[in-house]
Amino acid sequence: MSAVENHLIACLPARDRKRLLAACEPVQLALSDILCESGQPTRHVYFPTDGFISLVTLVEGSPGVEVGMVGREGMLGAQLVLGVKQTPWRALVQGQGAAWRLDTTTFTRTLAASPALQRVLKHYLYVLMAQQAASAGCLRFHLIGQRLARWLLMSQDRAHSDSFHVTHEFLAYMLGMRRVGVTAAASLMQKDGLIEYHRGELTVLNRAGLEAAACGCYAADCRTYAGLLG
Repeated sequence: MSAVENHLIACLPARDRKRLLAACEPVQLALSDILCESGQPTRHVYFPTDGFISLVTLVEGSPGVEVGMVGREGMLGAQLVLGVKQTPWRALVQGQGAAWRLDTTTFTRTLAASPALQRVLKHYLYVLMAQQAASAGCLRFHLIGQRLARWLLMSQDRAHSDSFHVTHEFLAYMLGMRRVGVTAAASLMQKDGLIEYHRGELTVLNRAGLEAAACGCYAADCRTYAGLLG
């Protein structure tokens, strides 16, 4: 696994990057694995390289809703930068693949020794805050089709592929809506030639069209990340 496959690690100076990677172990993220639960102490941090993770907030009386996504551009466990060990969400593997992992104690020690890592992760924390704020507004004000397009674009970015596995049940869970609404929106996108969907395998056929169909939250997320982390 290459040292530069996670963007946050790649942003570090060579010495800091080498120190961090020396403390890491490579792991495989399995689809639907729960890496941490809301309210529980953080045991490990993860820097995905080709897998990606949904951040789900739990709501009483419902299965929850996705408020963020972590892939090669980010990390899971960033709240430790603030000195907070408690996990604020459920982390669910959405796309299987590889990641670098550190236990909390080792990560905290490595973080304390690297001002460069502290700076990068503080910027990333802001990106997460912006992503979650956008998700809250998106859930309240934007149409199902717009929200679905945004989610598919975010997933494609992190899958680094035009095709990835996802079911209508999972989409409904992530977007906080009924399956029938997701099915109708996805069927319309397929009719318009934006996507192709068959037995859980989704392929983006028209990226530009999908971007046009999405709400402005997706482009805002991209601008925020690029402005702080390149």
